[in-house]
Order: sequence, then C-alpha cells, then structure tokens
Amino acid sequence: MAVGTIANARAWFRTLLYGGTVAMVDALVPRRGYAVQKDIAYGPGQRQVLDIYVPDDLTVPAPVLLFFHGGSWQFGDKNQYRALGQAFASKGIVTAVANYGLFPPHGFPRFVEDAARAFRHVRGNARAFGGDPDRIFLCGHSAGAHIATMLGVNGDYLREAGVDPVSPRGIIGIAGPYDFLPLKDPVLIELFGGDNVPQTQPIHFVDGKRAPMLLAHGRDDTTVGAGNSKRMAQKLQSFGSEVVVRYYDGTGHIGILLSLAPGFRKRATLYQDMLAFIAAH
Repeated sequence: MAVGTIANARAWFRTLLYGGTVAMVDALVPRRGYAVQKDIAYGPGQRQVLDIYVPDDLTVPAPVLLFFHGGSWQFGDKNQYRALGQAFASKGIVTAVANYGLFPPHGFPRFVEDAARAFRHVRGNARAFGGDPDRIFLCGHSAGAHIATMLGVNGDYLREAGVDPVSPRGIIGIAGPYDFLPLKDPVLIELFGGDNVPQTQPIHFVDGKRAPMLLAHGRDDTTVGAGNSKRMAQKLQSFGSEVVVRYYDGTGHIGILLSLAPGFRKRATLYQDMLAFIAAH
C-alpha cells in the first residue's frame, strides 16, 4: 500500500499526541530568541488560523517557511509544533504554522483551499513580521506535505486565492503521500470523494517544470511508503524540475519529524537538509 490504513494513521497520531511525545519535546524547546504571534486569522473559519515564529533582531527581510501539519487530513493542530517553529526561527527564518479544515466535515479539496488562503495571508503580510514575500517556502509533514506540494504543482488553488501561482520559492515535503491510488480505506474514500480520483494526487498535476522541491522520507516509514517520494521526484525531474531527494535509514513516519526537535536531531539530517535547501534558494 502507498499509504497506510486509517487505523495506523490514528495510532501514530495518538502516540504523538497522547503518549507524551509532544509534551516531552515541548519541554526541550528554548523560549528565547524569537517571539510567537498566536492564532492569527487568515479566514473566517474556526481553523483558519496560524501561528508565526519571528526571530529576534531581524535587520533585513528574512525567508519565510509556511508549514502544514500532518494527521491524515483528520487530526493535528499547529499548537503541537513549537519545536519546528523554534528550530527555524533560531536560524533567522520566519516560520508560520497553519491549521486548516479537517475531515469531517471538510473533505478534499477544502484543506488545500485553506492552505492557499494561508499562503495569501502570509505573503500579503510578510513585511509586517520581518519576512520577505518573495522568499516563501511551503512545507508540510504527511498530509501537510500532500497539501504543500499540491499548491506547488496545481496553480489553480493559489490563482483562485488571488495569488500568482509561481510565488512559492520552493516546496519541502516530509514523508508525503503524492501518488497513493487506488484508495481502500472507506474513510479516505469518503474524504477524497472516491477510490480512484486522479485530481486528488499531486503527481497528477506534474505536466511541466515546477518550483524547486526537497522531498524527504524515512526508509522505515510504514504509514506512507517512500515510493511516493521516489515516483514524485522522477516525474518532476522528467520535466526538468529541480528536485532534491533525501532518504533516511532507520527513520519512520514520526521519527523523521522528531528529528527537527532539540535532542532528536541525530535521528536524521533533515534539519540540516532543510536549512541547506532554503539557503540555496
């Protein structure tokens, strides 16, 4: 299977949220060196909100990382990601972490449309929090990687939000599902409006050169198979797109994300790889 069952997805999310992992990681995250602007509305919906981590003492407009959380398009919350916000704010990168509409009741493509609205807000207000509106990187983990890459390959979403679709400087997908049909889980079938709808797949929209991408995957990921990143990279490269692919031995679906947090960075080189990708563009 390209994507694990919904039961597996629930299991890893509950482990992350209720097993104490978030609390343990959060306790390790430094509170100095940045300021957090919480619950900034980018739309009228309850979950159309984001947090922004702003580095202290910015003197020039900084690159911006806009991150979308994972959780099978059904779970997750921006409040779990202080470690990610601090990791990149500590390196002079303004970091926004966005919520979006979840299923139920919101199925595809609502969460992608919300992400486009979040990008519009961040780009339109970047200078107010010290960011460079021309250097915004989209990023996500798992379902969030699906959302981020969909914005990068299907320009209709940003265009309908009133944004130039070539605006993102680069895309970073972490353990993302990009090519996972046919669906077998009844919840996902309902969420995506059918078991074999090509328009739900980022890979379907790769028909020309796209923004540079970094696709990262743990080789031990049993929730979202690493073949998703391999197939996506191959199709992007066939159209001349710049793609950096990184696979990490001994790393699974949660471990790859934890490797961004203080105390866990020896799990994988994802943190360094992301910083290098952003610096290169």
